[in-house]
Amino acid sequence: MKIKTLLAVTLASALIAAPALAKDKLEAQAKISKADAEKIALAKVPGGKVKEAELEEEDGKLIWTFDIAKEGSKDIVEVNVDAKTGEVVSVEEESAEREAAEKAKEEKEKSEKKDKKEAKEKKGDKDDDEKEEKK
Repeated sequence: MKIKTLLAVTLASALIAAPALAKDKLEAQAKISKADAEKIALAKVPGGKVKEAELEEEDGKLIWTFDIAKEGSKDIVEVNVDAKTGEVVSVEEESAEREAAEKAKEEKEKSEKKDKKEAKEKKGDKDDDEKEEKK
């Protein structure tokens, strides 16, 4: 029983800390700061305001992604800036509806990934419990 409790606490801690550790690892690789990348991105959308920013790996490249609201429009402009060179990789205008659908898809994928990880770890817990019972 103590093993179950210990594993549950460890699992919960890992799930909470993992995204932060991954983010820190990516930021350590970036040569361009978020602030500098944001200035570069905003230069592509004069008068725009950053609604969301994220550092991620895309196709093997470390990218700062900025969702920028255009003045006087509900549409979003997504600007990707290479986090190592500061080069603008892409600029895409997205409708508010498309942006919402993309965000929902990303959240669903995150949730599914988390569920799979938890199920895998839960299965490991069951195996440990079975081993403990056999003793």
